[in-house]
Amino acid sequence: MYLDLVSWVFQLLTDLKQQRKESGKNKQSSGQQNLNTIMYETLKYISKTPCRYQSPETVRDFLVAMKGHKLTK
Repeated sequence: MYLDLVSWVFQLLTDLKQQRKESGKNKQSSGQQNLNTIMYETLKYISKTPCRYQSPETVRDFLVAMKGHKLTK
């Protein structure tokens, strides 16, 4: 479940970043600047992990394959 969530967050933030770039808005409030900083730091961190290369389908396939092993935390 964790891998799926991280993959989803990465995709969401990447899409938001692209939308902001395309909108071309230059003037930002301090709240917007804080959000931009959070987005930047999160994308920077996730980009350094294998999650960057995973799709929701591969994560689901992995979880299904591991389900039979009855692993615990």
